[in-house]
Amino acid sequence: MKNIPCNTVLYVAAGLVLCVLPFFCNAYWLDVCVSIGLYAVLALSLNIILGQAGIFHMGHAAFFAVGAYTTAILNTLCHWSVLWIMPLSGAAAALFALVVARPIIHLRGDYLLIVTIGIVEIVRIALINDVFGLTGGANGIFGISRPMFFGFKIVKSMQFYFLVWGMVGLSLLLFYGLWHSRFGRALNYIKEDDVAAEGCGVNVTHYKLAAFVLGAFWAGMAGTLYAAKMTTIAPESFNFMESVIIFAVVILSGGSQLGVLISAFLFIGLPELLREFSNARMLIFGLAMMVMMIWRPQGLLPPRQRRYRVDTPPAASDEGRPA
Repeated sequence: MKNIPCNTVLYVAAGLVLCVLPFFCNAYWLDVCVSIGLYAVLALSLNIILGQAGIFHMGHAAFFAVGAYTTAILNTLCHWSVLWIMPLSGAAAALFALVVARPIIHLRGDYLLIVTIGIVEIVRIALINDVFGLTGGANGIFGISRPMFFGFKIVKSMQFYFLVWGMVGLSLLLFYGLWHSRFGRALNYIKEDDVAAEGCGVNVTHYKLAAFVLGAFWAGMAGTLYAAKMTTIAPESFNFMESVIIFAVVILSGGSQLGVLISAFLFIGLPELLREFSNARMLIFGLAMMVMMIWRPQGLLPPRQRRYRVDTPPAASDEGRPA
């Protein structure tokens, strides 16, 4: 028992709570929990770009929108199953990320931040203007089908709850492996000092682009879940404030996976708990954020710093043998 890491115990406890939670919630709170799960998936996908690679990117809602609209268009026009479309939606968002990120990937800090804000607005305006006559303009797209899973139609809030939180669990497993892979280590070097990383032979541009594409792919698949849950989408659902919320969730989390989950609960669940104090809830929320940033600026649960040990070879004696 002593050898079990504390994080493992926390994940197991959180998993057990999440499994039994929907049986004690009414329909309203089940919908809130589904929203928390969707934002958790989005924040985990942004965590690859912002939390692991240190790229200041505030245009994640654009990738979310591309995934949701790809699902809506293919489902309503071609009548393809929503869950089969999910990888295609992720691929469309990843392709879009590759196209828009390639010219700007060399920018740093606030310059990149401003450009990515512009990407969200460009996508939103393009959707409002009914690009290629497919997006439905300001009214959006209606009549998206519910997802089918081996002949079982997912309709009820509890069914969506397990679908979305299953996606959260899959994201945690995959991104945990990614964090401990060679790719994750390279992103960590870039985050700490991209000049030093490049000097050590890391292809910074290649890895930054890969982080963008992977994060966009996962955000696009989250867009599929959103479109299937809502059955209708509109451009205003993917505005700049959505990017701000996702960005704030990752910043508040400190960059760790468990921190992202807790932060998503605070950002999405706390405003609902304070709904009875609707006149003052944003004031309370703002004060809580200020206190948090003053007393714990590194985030709720920052990931452990990687430690490396370099073994010094023994000094050779005059005869050429180790001393």
